[in-house]
Amino acid sequence: MTLTIDLNADLGEDESPAGIARDIAMMDIVSSCNIATGGHAGSAESMRTMLAAAKARNIASGAHPSYPDRNNFGRQSMDISLEELEACLTRQLHDIISIAKQAGVPLTHLKPHGALYNDAQDDPYLASLLVELASKSNLALVGMPGSLIQKTAKERNISFIAEAFIDRQYGKDGRLVPRSEAGAVLANEGERIRQGLSLAQGKELKMQDESLLTIEAHSLCIHSDSDGALETAKKMRLALESAGIAIGPV
Repeated sequence: MTLTIDLNADLGEDESPAGIARDIAMMDIVSSCNIATGGHAGSAESMRTMLAAAKARNIASGAHPSYPDRNNFGRQSMDISLEELEACLTRQLHDIISIAKQAGVPLTHLKPHGALYNDAQDDPYLASLLVELASKSNLALVGMPGSLIQKTAKERNISFIAEAFIDRQYGKDGRLVPRSEAGAVLANEGERIRQGLSLAQGKELKMQDESLLTIEAHSLCIHSDSDGALETAKKMRLALESAGIAIGPV
């Protein structure tokens, strides 16, 4: 039996001509995408563009909502009430769901962005909120394996997609090293490819403190805004296929 892994990318976060062109090129490589919904980046126009490109390439499209913090690109935790956050995320999901319906694109999943993604892995209130939003929208929820959000999704019988990152360093607890720390983003392309292969094959990874950890993931993420992301994506897909691993959505 051939092993299959999903390759995903966060897209629609850079609306410059170069950013749009790069994201569309990424869609020729990945099997699913997570489209910014206006919280940290993105607009109605960029959502339409990304959804149309995903439809043309028959790749799975998902919502990528975040804290309402465009100034910090959604990468800082926010002091925001749960009620206000719920209203904001609901608006973001409503926007992309409406645009997706107009475009004839079925959304398949919800992946929170940045600090919201990280915070929800261990916060019971955020985890419950995201599980509830995914349930209401009939979407699978993307998050880190072994997290509280995975446990909460399982308890609520919500489909969960366990995700790992080929371009980020992991700490000893299996969580991502904060971007404020040196080495949090893997800059070396060879390291990215090796990490992606290890994740896809279920092999141990070396953590920041040199300890070893196995992360069971169904989907591998490439951040489109990382330096050299497009070239890394091409080589990552080639390396996976050369190792006998098929690329396809969960």
